[in-house]
Amino acid sequence: MTRSSHPRRMSLLPLLVALGAGFAGLAQAQSLVELFNAAKSYDATYQSAKSQADATLARGEQARAGILPTVGLGAGVSQSSQDSSLSALNGKSYGSQSATLSASQPLYRPGNWATYAQGQKSIALAPYQLLAAEQDLIVRVSQAYFDVLAATDSLTYVRSLKTAVAEQLASAKRNFEVGTSTIVDTRDAQARYDLAVAQELAADNDLRVKSLALDQLVGKSATAPKPLRAPVVLSDVQPADVNQWVQQSETQNPAIKQTEIALDVARLETEKAQAGHKPTLDLTGSYNMANNNGSSQLSGNYTTNVASVGLSFNLPLFAGYSIQNRVKETLALEDKARSDLDAAKRSVAQGTRTAFFGLQSGLSQVKAYEAAEASTQSALDANKLGYQVGVKINIDVLNAQSQLYSTKATLAKARYDVLVGGLKLRQASGVLKDEDLQPINAQLAP
Repeated sequence: MTRSSHPRRMSLLPLLVALGAGFAGLAQAQSLVELFNAAKSYDATYQSAKSQADATLARGEQARAGILPTVGLGAGVSQSSQDSSLSALNGKSYGSQSATLSASQPLYRPGNWATYAQGQKSIALAPYQLLAAEQDLIVRVSQAYFDVLAATDSLTYVRSLKTAVAEQLASAKRNFEVGTSTIVDTRDAQARYDLAVAQELAADNDLRVKSLALDQLVGKSATAPKPLRAPVVLSDVQPADVNQWVQQSETQNPAIKQTEIALDVARLETEKAQAGHKPTLDLTGSYNMANNNGSSQLSGNYTTNVASVGLSFNLPLFAGYSIQNRVKETLALEDKARSDLDAAKRSVAQGTRTAFFGLQSGLSQVKAYEAAEASTQSALDANKLGYQVGVKINIDVLNAQSQLYSTKATLAKARYDVLVGGLKLRQASGVLKDEDLQPINAQLAP
């Protein structure tokens, strides 16, 4: 009794090891929100966009300098020695120390005020640049996340198909040995089994590639996305009117906002160019302090303090037609910016409609594939029963098995496409935020 129980206890060890590895894998699995947060602090494209937004803010603040006063401090020291044929002046040495504080305040400079207004537009541009980058990152992480899940499902279904075909192959071999079937059934099953092996290798490689892409995006190794919790519930598109989504995109899409700001900047650039014809007026002031240790004529020390306040006026009369041509250039660039805005609005509207109808179509496809899954399962059960009673041949069962697992994989991929499609629709309309990942995260397996 002791000897016979020992092998059974030892045979449990591989099972316990496998269960432990499985629990460890579940403990290390990451949710969509977790991986997005990791990507937010790692992805180079997003980090570059953040730096660009910071630079845009700083550049906008620089434009304020043109309307603020400027103050400068200068200082100098000099020492002189002179030789002269007159004994009274020969060998004299004297020096001076001076310091000057100067300031200037623009009173009338239309060009500077246009530059300042452009800077304010740049400050308003930075948040939209960062928002566009964040929305892009949300979609990229979600797409990579569900690509891994889709590849995992494909590998799982291919392995299940291989197992089912292997069982059918063994059954065909037994039937051939007892003489109840021909060698054709065995050859058909063997061919399907070899095909399943090849498909398994391709699916395994595809999963490896998709996993590496997700790892690179989030900056982690061996990421394990959590699968969707069954049953998968997909909500309908809300609002259900495509025109509402398009109208929303016209006011909130960051691409449109950026081109609107670009048009405003182009208009201000025209104003700045036209200001080249206008006069400028500045308030200036200075205070100079000088300490002299004698001079060529005097031998004693003395100090001189000079304060001055004035107005500086400048009126351009002729600059070789450079101002006129600059105005022509900025007017053409203004027309270009206006055309860019029209193109952006049309592109965003088209993209929003495409995303909306694609999402609607995806939801309808999921329902159709769910019905197809039930139908192919019933067809497989009927073919198996028919094969057992002799009214169906082996190839019928193999075809039904292949159709079932192909439908399962397609259904899973369609569900993932719907979830990503919902994010893409919100991105196209300009309302996508990281909080929109929470409803999807709630549908993941705990």
